[in-house]
Amino acid sequence: MRWGRSKVGTCWTGVNQSEALMKNLVSRFVTDETGVTAIEYGLIAALIAVVIIGAVSTLGTKLSATFSTVAGSL
Repeated sequence: MRWGRSKVGTCWTGVNQSEALMKNLVSRFVTDETGVTAIEYGLIAALIAVVIIGAVSTLGTKLSATFSTVAGSL
């Protein structure tokens, strides 16, 4: 679209340029999906970290109990 100015500072469609620019920015922001993938990967990584922490904690508790039993037997 080509912008032109009349004597009152409006473009050919009757909308002032700052209004048209703002509408364009909002439209691009709403349709932009570049950050969505990064957020999804971040959520997946966080979920994997929570699972690993839970598994290591459980395993550590059981391993500690096993070593205590072995040490007591010696």
